[in-house]
Amino acid sequence: MSAPAQAYEVGPVTGGGTIEGTIVYRGDVPTTKIIPTKDIEVCGDPREEPLIEVGSDQAVLNAAVQLVDVAQGKAWPEPGKPPELNNLKCRFEPAVQMIPAGSLEVVNSDPMLHNTHGYYGKRTAFNLALPNKGQRIPVELKRAGTVRIDCDAHGWMEGWVYVVDNPYYAVTGADGKFSITDVPPGDYKLVAIHPFTGPIEQPVKVEENKATSLTIELKK
Repeated sequence: MSAPAQAYEVGPVTGGGTIEGTIVYRGDVPTTKIIPTKDIEVCGDPREEPLIEVGSDQAVLNAAVQLVDVAQGKAWPEPGKPPELNNLKCRFEPAVQMIPAGSLEVVNSDPMLHNTHGYYGKRTAFNLALPNKGQRIPVELKRAGTVRIDCDAHGWMEGWVYVVDNPYYAVTGADGKFSITDVPPGDYKLVAIHPFTGPIEQPVKVEENKATSLTIELKK
């Protein structure tokens, strides 16, 4: 996900359509070896974990989907609590999330130090030491783009925050499905991305008051 070409404007949507689809991956599913070297009682034993979680029918969990370069459309969701990035059992929860530009609350739910480090590319977005369980620190992510999350204290931890410039986005669940509603009729570019495969773009045409269905295949 990249920075917007122009600022998004909220405006009336007449005859809005829906984009619904499924993200799949049909290649081999590699694994990585997780070898905790400290805080074993919380972080767990050495183990193999998949680099991409693929369920039945090759459905992909935690793929991020967004329409890009949308100039005008529906309102953003009503603001509530800021989204959270939680250090929990030496994992980032959620592992993948999409948020509007603004506040993100970084939380430590573990009884030891985490050093949560976010990057826009190679540039540090934030770098937080959280030594105490229950600690919460807000950060501001003001620019649209991809933020990779590491823990400097536990090198295997990895998460991804996609900061979006318009409200037409979704993250897939275990069934690989997504739905984007109230899309103004027109021709768009849909981007789907998973940290393992990288992004793929697909053109999509949205017709007035209709649902457009598609399947997107991620490839490595």
